[in-house]
Amino acid sequence: MSQAYVPKTAMFIFAHPDDIEFGVAGTAALWARGGCRVIYVVITDGNVGSHEDGMTPERLAEIRRAEQTAAAEVAGAECIYLGYHDGFLQPTLELRKALVRLIRQYRPEAVVCLDPTNFFPAEDYINHPDHRAAGQAALDAVFPAAEMTLLYPDLAAEGLTGHKVDYVFVTFSQRANYYVDITTTLDLKIEALRKHASQLGKWDPSPMIRQWAAESGKKVGFAYAEAFYRITLRPVETPAAPQPEV
Repeated sequence: MSQAYVPKTAMFIFAHPDDIEFGVAGTAALWARGGCRVIYVVITDGNVGSHEDGMTPERLAEIRRAEQTAAAEVAGAECIYLGYHDGFLQPTLELRKALVRLIRQYRPEAVVCLDPTNFFPAEDYINHPDHRAAGQAALDAVFPAAEMTLLYPDLAAEGLTGHKVDYVFVTFSQRANYYVDITTTLDLKIEALRKHASQLGKWDPSPMIRQWAAESGKKVGFAYAEAFYRITLRPVETPAAPQPEV
């Protein structure tokens, strides 16, 4: 089996604390183990995600940032918080520019984000609008905005010139063309997810996470995997992860 792709720098752009842990922390941990600098961009503070009596958005934001920081440390990632209000996220030009700034500053080869077209992935679930807004904002920032130096001359004046991302890995999508073997990092993913105690309560997420990963892995012969729709903006001559047979 050929060695899977590991970028030098990867930026994970997601809506809420815990989105990455539920979805793709196995990949983040695997890449970090492989020497990748892994950056989590958490757009909102998840500051309305509680039914606890007496909780306030301000207090919850502090709790959830602390939980996300602890979860990122498990995976070997670093966090950037943009502080947007949970539940109100829109793919605005302001947000796009903020993401372009980060992409130009950190210059990732890979960006990981959510699928903005996935409205209802199951009969009993409607995808959170913040997820879709975060996905659209991330994709719009990656292309063409981040690579067009003339688009934001003020950023260029700061030395933040255009940067072209090689690959975008879209997750929580109803289609997939790329699978990452997370067999060696599944336990780290679960450990990271458990840091979000304010969201989990007494619930043990491990059976569900293992089932999801096993279902994805079964499609390509891995014990456990995370699935992506990979968009190639600039192909890199590195061995790719095994793909499903068509």
